[in-house]
Amino acid sequence: MKDLGAEEQMSNEAFWLFKQLNLHLEQEWKFQPREKGLSLIECTTENENTLCPRLRNAKVEDLWSLTSFFGFTTETFVLAVNILDRFLALMKVKPKHLSCIGVCCFQLAAQVVEEECNIPSIHDVIRISQCKCTVSDLKRMEKIISEKLHFEFKATTALTFLHLYHTIVRCHTSERKEVLNLDKLEAQLKACNCRLVFSKAKPSILALCLLTLEVQTLKSIELFEIVLRVQKHSKISDRDLLFWRELVSKCLADYSSPECCKPDHKKLVWIVSRRTAQNLQNSYYSVPELPTIPEVGCFNESESEDSCEDMSCGEESLSSSPTDVESNFFFDLNSKSKWQTLNCQS
Repeated sequence: MKDLGAEEQMSNEAFWLFKQLNLHLEQEWKFQPREKGLSLIECTTENENTLCPRLRNAKVEDLWSLTSFFGFTTETFVLAVNILDRFLALMKVKPKHLSCIGVCCFQLAAQVVEEECNIPSIHDVIRISQCKCTVSDLKRMEKIISEKLHFEFKATTALTFLHLYHTIVRCHTSERKEVLNLDKLEAQLKACNCRLVFSKAKPSILALCLLTLEVQTLKSIELFEIVLRVQKHSKISDRDLLFWRELVSKCLADYSSPECCKPDHKKLVWIVSRRTAQNLQNSYYSVPELPTIPEVGCFNESESEDSCEDMSCGEESLSSSPTDVESNFFFDLNSKSKWQTLNCQS
């Protein structure tokens, strides 16, 4: 089988896609959260002075709710999570500061991705997010985050690779163009983002895991062969792919499980003053429902290298549950992969 990346075999579009893929493969390590810092959070027991995985995951769910509430794209959500995790992996953060940090990450991501005219004011975000901090607090925290991340906000994420892989597969397949549902893949990526462990995965691998699971569901040999060649071009080993793919499969199965602690699927009701309501755009009132993912256990208490400056903000989670559309994107996946069977046949 010839290398899918060979220039003479590709159209101009395909050549451009693989050029972009190569560029992002070279850059992805720069925007990954520090693994040591993530491991310290993973091993931290829950108490009022330290940040544990449950609190981080709850804050990511809040970011999902905020992103949908303001009608922002998946890219804004994924980038906000990336900025959040990169910062948390560098700093020792107290739980009382997390609300302020989350809102700052949301604002920074929106400034990178969204049209300026669509970005809400800081006052509106404070009201809607219910974070107990002031505009001054947010500005100070934004300065801290910006300096720690060296003002590098536009990042290569798993969504970057998911879009590239999806477009490459569509470009090379003879099957129906709608056969791969990008909305479904994005919703599943959001679910993975709500678990800290997936921030330790290389973005290219996490995206390919989601794609291979979808190809398995579609039972398409042609799509399977294309994805195999994309895997080879991206230099992703079978060992790494199978390791992370099993974790992704379990995450998506847990998300669809009736045992998963979910709210009652009622729409989130925001109580705002008449004055606030008059200042908010109509589009702000479309709120998603988001279930809580069962948490992986915490271990030993540990500390990071730095300590975050004291901020006068508290921690309060939004209450949410998933939209009916996004809920349909989660289903039981057999962790004993048919991918392995197809791999043996090819």
